[in-house]
Amino acid sequence: ADSPVPQVSEPKAPDSSRMQMPPGNPLLLSLTLQELLARDAVQVELIPEKKGLFLKHVEYEVSSQRFKSCVYRRYNDFVVFHEMLLQKFPYRMVPALPPKRMLGADREFIEARRRALKRFINLVARHPPFSEDVVLKLFLSFSGPDVQNKLKECAQCVGDEFMNCKLAARAKDFLPADIQTQFAISRELIRNIYNSFHKLRDRAERMVSRTIDNAADLLIFGKELRQVTLVGSVGPVVALGSDTTPLPSWATLNSSTWGSLKQALKGLSVEFALLADKAAQQGKQEENDVVEKLNLFLDLLQSYKDLCERHEKGALHRHQRALHKYSLMKRQLMSAAAQGREPESVEQLESRIVEQENVIQTMELRNYFSLYCLHQETQLVHVYLPLTSHILGAFVSSQIQGHKEMSKVWNDLQPKLQCLFAGPHGAPSPLRSPQDGLSPH
Repeated sequence: ADSPVPQVSEPKAPDSSRMQMPPGNPLLLSLTLQELLARDAVQVELIPEKKGLFLKHVEYEVSSQRFKSCVYRRYNDFVVFHEMLLQKFPYRMVPALPPKRMLGADREFIEARRRALKRFINLVARHPPFSEDVVLKLFLSFSGPDVQNKLKECAQCVGDEFMNCKLAARAKDFLPADIQTQFAISRELIRNIYNSFHKLRDRAERMVSRTIDNAADLLIFGKELRQVTLVGSVGPVVALGSDTTPLPSWATLNSSTWGSLKQALKGLSVEFALLADKAAQQGKQEENDVVEKLNLFLDLLQSYKDLCERHEKGALHRHQRALHKYSLMKRQLMSAAAQGREPESVEQLESRIVEQENVIQTMELRNYFSLYCLHQETQLVHVYLPLTSHILGAFVSSQIQGHKEMSKVWNDLQPKLQCLFAGPHGAPSPLRSPQDGLSPH
């Protein structure tokens, strides 16, 4: 969304009460990642409402640790909240919302959207200006029947951050002289970081998917060894451990071990079920601690990229357009004076030029305030950067713990295989690799 169009009636400069400066350098953010994350932790859980046999709509239970609140929200409530944020904070990083529900949306889509809404609201709840705004408190704590109208009423006639900020008229004073160069460098840096972490996230998703697939395969493998009768589409399919087919006498050779083998195979299914459970736990943990946090970081970086585009298409573009209109008016005035037009016509042009000068001054102030906010938002991105080391640490820890736990199960399983390799008199024979003794010579 573009920045709001300022009206001619906007003052040239804020009044004296707005000129009071906060202590210290207001441009700098003195925050750590731990302080940022401690601002709030918001949970978003699904509460599906079923009518008949079909899922008609979804509600979310949104609970805030900071406000000690628990409210119910629909997706459209998030949409209105998002619109109010953009209206009040056009020069800040407002994360994007996930897409609306599509026809035939399945539970996988609904779950993915729930996760995205949770990332959105946590980024907003921890954002310094947003976290102190009444709109956020209203969204997280108001439990009345019509939260959407309440949000709109709250934002109505208040104006955006520029009109309410004490230092809006002096934002230029705090900006470094090379702010445009810094802006260009920061934008390129964050674009590169985004591209790199987007690839990392895709790889992490593939690894999690393989781990979950491995869990499913291990479980099925164990089921085939278990004493159960499976029913297939073309008739009963007997699992290996429960096969009761009688053996012909010529196959037993008077010392069949098939009965004991079946009992051993049946017992091994427990270990394979445990292996499947360990793999599934690892996949779930990495989905939450690695993939989701990478998505959170990418959502933040994407909101920065969106903000850069809003700055260029919004405050900067409108400032340039106002200057162009002003120069046209000045030429019209010079032409009117040279042609000796009526004084009233000249006075009207002069009045319009004065009004345009007011607009230009406001536009210029907005442009510098936009750069001021961009400078702060860039710092906020860098405050979040250490999150990447936390993500990598969680990934390594999960891999170590997962492999350690599965290795223990595999090691516990190995002695139970001895009966499968019993010698001619029932004594266990050493385990050998499949190729041992199979030479054609």
